[in-house]
Amino acid sequence: MEILVNEPLAQSTTSQTTKKYLLPFILVTGLFFLWGMAHNLDSILIPHLKKACNLTNSQSALVDTSVFFAYFIMAIPAGMLLKRFGYKRCIIIGLLVFASGAYLFVPAANNLSYEIFLFALFIIGCGLAILETTANPYAAVLGSPATAGRRLNLAASFNGLAAMVAPIVGANFILSGKEYSKDALAAMQETERLRYFMEEASSVKLPYIILGSILLLIAVVFFFVKFPEVNQQQEDIKKRNFFAVWKYRNLSLGVVAQFFYVGAQVCITSFFIRMAQQGANVDEKTAGYYLGIYGFLFMLGRFVGTFLLRFLSPRKLLILFTLFAVLLCLVAILGEGMSVVYALGSIGFFMSIMFPTIFALGIEGLGDQTKAASSWLIMSIVGGAILPYGMGSLIDYTGDSIQIGYLVPLVCFVVVLAYGWRGVSE
Repeated sequence: MEILVNEPLAQSTTSQTTKKYLLPFILVTGLFFLWGMAHNLDSILIPHLKKACNLTNSQSALVDTSVFFAYFIMAIPAGMLLKRFGYKRCIIIGLLVFASGAYLFVPAANNLSYEIFLFALFIIGCGLAILETTANPYAAVLGSPATAGRRLNLAASFNGLAAMVAPIVGANFILSGKEYSKDALAAMQETERLRYFMEEASSVKLPYIILGSILLLIAVVFFFVKFPEVNQQQEDIKKRNFFAVWKYRNLSLGVVAQFFYVGAQVCITSFFIRMAQQGANVDEKTAGYYLGIYGFLFMLGRFVGTFLLRFLSPRKLLILFTLFAVLLCLVAILGEGMSVVYALGSIGFFMSIMFPTIFALGIEGLGDQTKAASSWLIMSIVGGAILPYGMGSLIDYTGDSIQIGYLVPLVCFVVVLAYGWRGVSE
């Protein structure tokens, strides 16, 4: 039933509801920024730890594998935590787990241990899985169901802001700009080579100590602020189980589409710096700044996408933006020089709306089963663990050809396009 806004009582009720949800929505939107920072710092960590720990491309991609495999492991437990403890307490748990992973970067750097780095990233991924399983559906239900897609895209716009900020922070505080060839490293004395590796590894400590401290502070804020627990219509739970949502076409195919979308996004950002170095012959720090421009376009795309949802259905917007992403990915694969970097940066704009739009389409109309559906969609983020490793292996196999590796995200975008074109029922 629609609210008749010309009636005074309806106006009062609507105003009270808006005020009730405004502060929680603002704080939850802040979480989108925080996990965006974590994910986009990974794009800096991959080339950086490749240097510091002397890794191959496929080994460096284990950064993504550690984070996104945690999503797969934690998605169902996170959904169970959400059902048991509700939105607020789950958010606090997620923040604390996230912070503990950030602090583990200190012993990892002190010991120059890639294994500890990967473990720390896995713990961070567990915290992020809890936060995303909780915050995405919470943002969707904090208001009218008719505008859930717009709210998700608006909140996710701040995830896009992090995509711009994180590479700039990483380029200034993590990347050193020093890089030696294999021959140069082999020619160094052992103590000099070890000192270089230790200096590279140590640069990650301060940014992650600050990040962990901010997370603890925000957890305290969430503890003291009152949040509405949105009560959805309950049904006999004996008739419902975790797998029941698979009968809904939008959700089941949405899980597949989300798997490939996340894989595409992580592939593009994880190898962006090396692609810019190889394709356009720019140095490491300059490539990091270009990644920041990619992040700006990603953020801009979120805001533009939110605006366009006033005129286009989520399905049509997904089709339109994915078509452009496919074309630009082809330019990145076949182009030369700076055209490659420009194409990759522009892909950020058109990728921006895919995750929240697929998420909103997947949970649409599921009512009390929204939490279970959310767990499945978060679980599908494991695409970010599997596909970048495959891309890194392909690059190693082809003799370090980053451009050929970008065939992987191209295939991913084709799958997402198929979901929008034929997979979504309206």
